[in-house]
Amino acid sequence: MPYSLPKLSYSYDALEPHIDARTMEVHYGKHHQTYCDNINKALAGTPWAEKPIEEVVTNLSQIPEDKRTAVRNHGGGYLNHNFFWTILGPKSKGPSGGLLTAINASFGSFDSFREKFEAVALSQFGSGWAWLVTNGKWTMENGQLEVINLPNQDSPLTSGKTPLLCLDVWEHAYYLKYQNRRAEYAKAFWNVVNWEEVARRFTGA
Repeated sequence: MPYSLPKLSYSYDALEPHIDARTMEVHYGKHHQTYCDNINKALAGTPWAEKPIEEVVTNLSQIPEDKRTAVRNHGGGYLNHNFFWTILGPKSKGPSGGLLTAINASFGSFDSFREKFEAVALSQFGSGWAWLVTNGKWTMENGQLEVINLPNQDSPLTSGKTPLLCLDVWEHAYYLKYQNRRAEYAKAFWNVVNWEEVARRFTGA
């Protein structure tokens, strides 16, 4: 079946004042919809059209060369936005339990993690994403969480990393409210992180 937009679990204005309703409406209803439409076009008539988008993006090197760029851009855009909406929510309470332990062990403290994540988001030249990822099941002995940035709509899955948290730093994600103030947007992000969902993904990684 063709891909479709996932239903949001909150209203457009639920993340106010940190992410405004108009940005949510345009970001989800226009930009995300375009990625969805274009990945459906790119994969139409191929065996990949019936596969989960995570599998498609993970195996990008196996996509026919004449479709690979479109799948990388539009499939990545569709997948990244699917992920992004799930880790947002009103009334963020902060991480706890095993996730907080892993963050503290990997970065020294939650505050240090926040600083590093914001710095990575700001250092992404042009459009892209900031990510918190893991390379496998985290343990105190051999686990390490990592903060990275990726350009355009590239996904950590393509390089074998498991995403736990992300921030969209394409201008369409923040420009209506923050204009060129990406740093302000990155700081406001912590008020709308759905840490329960991040913890669920961490546990399942």
